[in-house]
Amino acid sequence: MQDLADKNAYKVYRWWHPAHLFWIINPGSVINELLLGQRIPKLSLLNKTSGKSKFESSYIPCPHCNQLHQSKKWAPQSNTAFGNWFGLYCDNCGKTIPCLWSIWSWIIIVITSPLWIWYKKPLKEKWLKNQAKKFEELVIAEIKNPYAGKGWIKEGLGWAFFMFVFMNFVFPLIKEETVTLNKVLISIPIWILGGLSFGYTMKKYYNRQIKERESYFR
Repeated sequence: MQDLADKNAYKVYRWWHPAHLFWIINPGSVINELLLGQRIPKLSLLNKTSGKSKFESSYIPCPHCNQLHQSKKWAPQSNTAFGNWFGLYCDNCGKTIPCLWSIWSWIIIVITSPLWIWYKKPLKEKWLKNQAKKFEELVIAEIKNPYAGKGWIKEGLGWAFFMFVFMNFVFPLIKEETVTLNKVLISIPIWILGGLSFGYTMKKYYNRQIKERESYFR
């Protein structure tokens, strides 16, 4: 277990962090949360004294047992990034770490609650058993900067694709609007440019974070 006694050693990330706020207000988060089960913890920490990259220095505390987990435990490379509909599973105490919900997911959850609320308890019990088995066999993979090199293009276009599908097909379906070919065609270059801008911005952000940490330990 990591030592949390020195609070000055950690930078705290909560819901009001810009990246988390973007997740909360982004309509595309619905796909990640409700369909894929990809979640963002309500509280995460960055060890400012580790001297390692941000990917190796990020932690998620469990409020139930105070275990401090490495964030990469729920990375795609570890095959645990998805399927976390009930939260992030703590393999130390067997409970779930609270996570954020986007406002759009909340709206859908509330509207559809009469359809699934009766099955929530048995579904969660089954999910917990599956998570316990998954984490027994878990091998935490080495995490690299996904935006390094030309990775920002892949990440940006991936984000753009999700937004393109949601805004052109899912969102109109929810609002009972007609999907027109003209709107779809016009939105293609817009989301491509938006995705590339997003990916490049994230690349610059992570590169700056890495340089700051490297200069701190020189």
